[in-house]
Amino acid sequence: MGLFNKMKEPIFLKESSNAQDQLERLRALEPQLNEEGQEIIRQDIKCLEYGIAGEKNIAFELKNSHMPMYILHDIYLEDGDLSAQIDYLVFTKKMCFVIECKNLCGNVEITNTGDFIRTTNFGGRKKKEGIYSPITQNQRHLELMKKIKVDIKSNIITKLMIGKYFEDFNKSVVVLANPKTVINAKYAKKEVKSQVIRADQLVRYIKDFYEKSKDTASSDEKMLAWAKSYLDLHKEVDKDYTEKYEQYKVDNNKSERKARVKSDTEEKSPINVTISIEKTEIFKELKAYRLAKSREENIKPYFIYNDNQLKDLIFKMPRSEEELIKVDGFGKVKADKYGDDIFKIVNKY
Repeated sequence: MGLFNKMKEPIFLKESSNAQDQLERLRALEPQLNEEGQEIIRQDIKCLEYGIAGEKNIAFELKNSHMPMYILHDIYLEDGDLSAQIDYLVFTKKMCFVIECKNLCGNVEITNTGDFIRTTNFGGRKKKEGIYSPITQNQRHLELMKKIKVDIKSNIITKLMIGKYFEDFNKSVVVLANPKTVINAKYAKKEVKSQVIRADQLVRYIKDFYEKSKDTASSDEKMLAWAKSYLDLHKEVDKDYTEKYEQYKVDNNKSERKARVKSDTEEKSPINVTISIEKTEIFKELKAYRLAKSREENIKPYFIYNDNQLKDLIFKMPRSEEELIKVDGFGKVKADKYGDDIFKIVNKY
């Protein structure tokens, strides 16, 4: 046991993350998408880059903490239909810190009801928006951790003890990793305010909790066993992060198909004139309608239908709700909302 008690510095038992692999997949996919898809994926890439940068900031702080602790990065736990992707688990001799990393642009206000409001400034214009509470998100992580630990025990007394004292030894903390982010928690409740810190406050936060704890410090050996018990529960999951972009992939075969249109020349000649579908009048009119409706509803045009769905409209030329629902991207809600307008355009051709 003496060997373990010589531990002086933090040790990462798991430092890798699948975020970098996900980023490379998205970058490789970007050129295969249409203009709308590229706009979406670029935004996702930017958010992912922010997340990776934020987690690196936290890793830097932990590595330079000069504290004996074991660290797990990017842990995926699963129990039945429940799952949790945990950014960091930090095990000390007295407690485990469950860290949710947020690398947010703008400033964050926490209201007296626990709501998180983010304010961003673009081109001199301020925009306020509510964001999902990272405290609630992290609390669900803890609940799953507790459930797993309780379920694997067979002794009823042990189950009850784990359930009762779990929160005493596992602390939730949300770390805002963007150094430019300003936190306004003036009206936040104390129990909420105490769970949200900046990255440069993390080490001090851990040390303060550790020093204030009246629990007996465990040995380095037990601390390692505790950390390994969660590392053993971690599941490597190869998620398909590209599925959401399938509808925006450029279909070379379809895009090369031609749409036949009638013209004055065609009426006078038996020869059919073919042009690319993007140059047809019906394509232009359906695209103009999409733009007008998007401005009217203050939404992105592709929320109504994207270019591939627009082409599918032209190929299928629906003239009833039943036919419109068969068009890619259309369900009953969209058919009810836009169907009459679309039929008027289609019936002209």
